[in-house]
Amino acid sequence: MSKKQQKVLKRIVVALLLLIAVSILDALVEMPWILRLALYLVPYLVIGYDILKKAGKGILKRQVFDENFLMAVATVGAVCLGDYKEGAAVMLFYQIGELFQSVAVGKSRKNIAALMDIRPDYANMMVDGKLEKVDPDDVEIGSEIIINPGEKVPIDGVITEGNTTLNTSALTGESLPRDASCGDEIISGCINMTGMIKVKTTKEFGDSTVSKILDLVENSAMKKSRSENFITKFAKYYTPAVCYGALALAILPPIVRLFMGSSPMWGEWIIRALTFLVISCPCALVISIPLSFFGGIGCASSNGILVKGSNYLEALSATKYIVFDKTGTLTKGVFEVTASYPENGFDKETLLGMAAYAESSSSHPISLSLKKAYGQELDLSRVSDIEEIAGHGVCARVDGKKVYVGNMRLMQRENLTVTTEHKEGTVCYVAVDGTYAGCIVISDVVKPTTKDAIAGLKKNGIKKTIMLTGDANETAQRVAAEIGIDEVHSELLPADKVAQVEHILNAKGEKENLAFVGDGINDAPVLSRADIGIAMGAMGSDAAIEAADVVLMDDDPAKIALAMKISVRTLKIVRENIVFALAVKAVCLILGALGIANMWVAIFADVGVMVLAVLNATRALKIRA
Repeated sequence: MSKKQQKVLKRIVVALLLLIAVSILDALVEMPWILRLALYLVPYLVIGYDILKKAGKGILKRQVFDENFLMAVATVGAVCLGDYKEGAAVMLFYQIGELFQSVAVGKSRKNIAALMDIRPDYANMMVDGKLEKVDPDDVEIGSEIIINPGEKVPIDGVITEGNTTLNTSALTGESLPRDASCGDEIISGCINMTGMIKVKTTKEFGDSTVSKILDLVENSAMKKSRSENFITKFAKYYTPAVCYGALALAILPPIVRLFMGSSPMWGEWIIRALTFLVISCPCALVISIPLSFFGGIGCASSNGILVKGSNYLEALSATKYIVFDKTGTLTKGVFEVTASYPENGFDKETLLGMAAYAESSSSHPISLSLKKAYGQELDLSRVSDIEEIAGHGVCARVDGKKVYVGNMRLMQRENLTVTTEHKEGTVCYVAVDGTYAGCIVISDVVKPTTKDAIAGLKKNGIKKTIMLTGDANETAQRVAAEIGIDEVHSELLPADKVAQVEHILNAKGEKENLAFVGDGINDAPVLSRADIGIAMGAMGSDAAIEAADVVLMDDDPAKIALAMKISVRTLKIVRENIVFALAVKAVCLILGALGIANMWVAIFADVGVMVLAVLNATRALKIRA
């Protein structure tokens, strides 16, 4: 509990003990009304002075109709009519409900606070030969910083010295630590667990991952859902309406009775009106609906899913179409050798070795993937006469043998017969001393969770999954068939992707949302155009993350289904609270107006309903995959 909450709790305990003591004394001793009033006013003022103060300020500022005003009028009215105990009790139970609500909000904020804890306090830099702690904002791009074990990574960069293990749970929700060594990229917000490392910064602190995450979370509360906006508007008109309704209930029936020749019974109708006021307080709705969304956003954050506002969390639940970029989203975005097909007496190791040596001087991604697949240190004395053949491939001498590595056009140029063509990805054909040796297939590897992600989305009610890519149609169709995508559009330019999304947006139902998932800078226009833009946060470009409404911090497409599950469950909790609160209040208001419900029923209808609604709202924090 915070100090403020502890202070309120002390007041509640003191007021409760005083009220019990006064009630016992009142039951045992016959006292004049003035003494009874004075005694009951002590616990009433101990617990309610701040509510009266807020109500008074609201009246002075002409912002009359809020829960403080309702409580003040109801309890002061009860005291004026001689119901001293009820007046003090209503104020006491109202404050208990407020404390409970405050603690519940605090609990939900802890999820966000845990995320906020990734903010670094300092960066270690060498200044005049000494290691000094400096403000991360003062560190320039290209500076070298030192991160000791147990410290937070303050700024994005590349490790230049040392090996370590990183705790990325605050960013990605992934509990398993990640190994990092010299040459690896490192993002701010991680915790260095084992070894001391030196990092060369690649961004300023304001542009680093941790700053962007904190900015997203801090601003998420600004973007309200339709449910929250409805409740805000509802309370704006509802509170004045019930106040005027209570006034009419206190005045009109006695006047009607007076005209009919009966006793007006002013006291009874005023009591009914005050009971009506207590029952009508909209606290349960005003508090529990934002709290439910706050809990949902906190739950998503703890799972490495950053939702930029409750409006986007709500929109996720209505998503029926999901469009994916391929490279870096459904696939790793890294070239790897996925197959090799040796022929004419060559084996796989020889085929890979000849290709790796022929490509040994190149830094092209395909060359790097060939060398990585070979997996042995290259003895450059074995290779000579390397020649680049533009648009075709390379030629080199390896162990004195003439080796060609390249595309089909290179084989045709050298009059070499390729017996079997493969179209699973990018294909490198290899020839040795005029003999076709076979081919090596290099592909962008599908992420291990992608297939399960697509299946999970369909299980969650997605009508259609669509993949847009600039890759060749054969490659796109192969990936789509492997992971279970419904529809494929290939060989697209960035502008074509926008046009495809526009077409789907025009074809879908009015209440159905379309989400686009991407990671590249060329995806930013499509992310902005879709109803929901989802960006890959770990490897995604800054422009994509900026344009998106939801960011997946560990680039795991399976998290989309989890985000939708959190959205659907949060909306269900919100609807439960709205229906429950309005139904109970409607029944109690009718009973109050008829004189059947007394002030104790009113306390339940206000504080009890609020406590139950808040308890239900906190369930949004615990939604699991």
